[in-house]
Amino acid sequence: MAGEDSIFIGASRKPDDSYQQPEQLLLKYGNRHGLVTGATGTGKTVTLQILAEGFSNAGVPVFCADIKGDLSGIAMMGEAKDFLVARAEAIKLDPYEFQEFPVIFWDLFGEQGHPIRATVSEMGPLLLSRLMNLSEAQEGIMNIAFRIADEEGLLLLDMKDLQSLLANIAGRADEIGARYGNVTKPSIGAIQRSLLVLEQQGATHFFGEPALKIADIMRTTRDGRGAINVLAADKLMMNPRLYATFLLWLMSELFEELPEVGDPDKPKLVFFFDEAHLLFDEAPKALVDRVEQVVRLIRSKGVGVYFVTQNPLDIPETVLAQLGNRVQHALRAYTPREQKAVKTAADTFRPNPDFDCAKAITQLGVGEALVSTLEAKAVPSMVQRTLIRPPSSRLGPITPEERKKLVAESPVSGQYDETVDRESAFEMLQKRAADGLKAEEEAQGREQEEDTGRSRWTIPGFGDDDDDGYTPSRNSRSRSTSRPRASNRQSVAEAAIKSVVRSVGSSVGRALVRGILGSLKKGF
Repeated sequence: MAGEDSIFIGASRKPDDSYQQPEQLLLKYGNRHGLVTGATGTGKTVTLQILAEGFSNAGVPVFCADIKGDLSGIAMMGEAKDFLVARAEAIKLDPYEFQEFPVIFWDLFGEQGHPIRATVSEMGPLLLSRLMNLSEAQEGIMNIAFRIADEEGLLLLDMKDLQSLLANIAGRADEIGARYGNVTKPSIGAIQRSLLVLEQQGATHFFGEPALKIADIMRTTRDGRGAINVLAADKLMMNPRLYATFLLWLMSELFEELPEVGDPDKPKLVFFFDEAHLLFDEAPKALVDRVEQVVRLIRSKGVGVYFVTQNPLDIPETVLAQLGNRVQHALRAYTPREQKAVKTAADTFRPNPDFDCAKAITQLGVGEALVSTLEAKAVPSMVQRTLIRPPSSRLGPITPEERKKLVAESPVSGQYDETVDRESAFEMLQKRAADGLKAEEEAQGREQEEDTGRSRWTIPGFGDDDDDGYTPSRNSRSRSTSRPRASNRQSVAEAAIKSVVRSVGSSVGRALVRGILGSLKKGF
């Protein structure tokens, strides 16, 4: 049904309730981003699956998160189930062929796929502060820590590197505070406690080496199909902040590493962000601005970003305005907020005179959606009520045995399985502390050798300042150093008096000797 330059999404519904007109997504505008929304159970995951299939067949690599495990079936051949065949006939999908797709499974915890790691330096202070929900003052200290690491050549690779650096900064708080501003030990302690919480939540599996190479998620097969990278996120969702921060980091890495390509004939990579509301929940403005910047500029890198969420209100307006391809599944309108969401979703579409868009959103069945994609010259198409095509791959999860086999046969098997712990800030700071301790011990040893080499008994007046001939111990000397040291210089008057005394003393001495000797002579 789809040509080489487009992806077949489904068939639009006509006034007579038949589905005839094909709805397609032009590959040329695949990097103009997109949005897939709808209530739970309305078919968002299947829509994500058929879009990933279409991009893969077009030679475009895909990265997506598998929240419930349902998306893993894309790696296996589909099966001809009655309701799938019936849908294919309704939209005149002929032939309806089944196929399996090249899938690489990833998992931050390394349990259901290849481990994904990033270094602390790559994550950066802004995303780390977001991940740990730090205050403004604590975020400032985090920025100082990264600055010091750069200045002193300390590699920040894993959690223990950052923890040891913060401990080092706490010991040098006065020195560092004089250069960069106030650095308080309580704030550093709060950051350390947040790091401990992250550690308990499994973040140690994510921070480290070998770090993920962007090229490994942009692979294509020999037959020209793009690899579908599936991130196992069922366990990761237990820590939604880590999930959102990781995906934002990945988008940022793509933005920084990929070259400018302008508007290619098809995207270089398509990125699906499932449960996208987690990225924006309680997010500071600086982070939302960062997301908007990445979404706006990454298009020129040939990357398409597709947000998947329940409610269009979950996406900030500044980001929502960048999303050109839209698939809206059914929404419920029981509460005022839900009614507002329906109106917002309806207002974002180019109106269709054949039906009331807001009313249709609440009446869509499972597998139906309102679809609007970019047409020629990137103009949004008129919204159409569309029956989404059935997937060609398996609908539902694969077995653990099938997953294990696919992981073992993966093109990146063995590259990320073992952790590498090279010399970084933790080891360098430990070595620095050990060298300082060794130098101190050597200095103390030299002092002890000097004390041992000095005789306890001396001849008064010959090279010893102590009148009693006793050489004081090191401790007694160190205590006496607090007294002012007497000057070795003497005034002219003092020198004259000492000379007279010595002369008088010498004369008196000689007279006494002569007198004694004379008396002795007289006695003989």
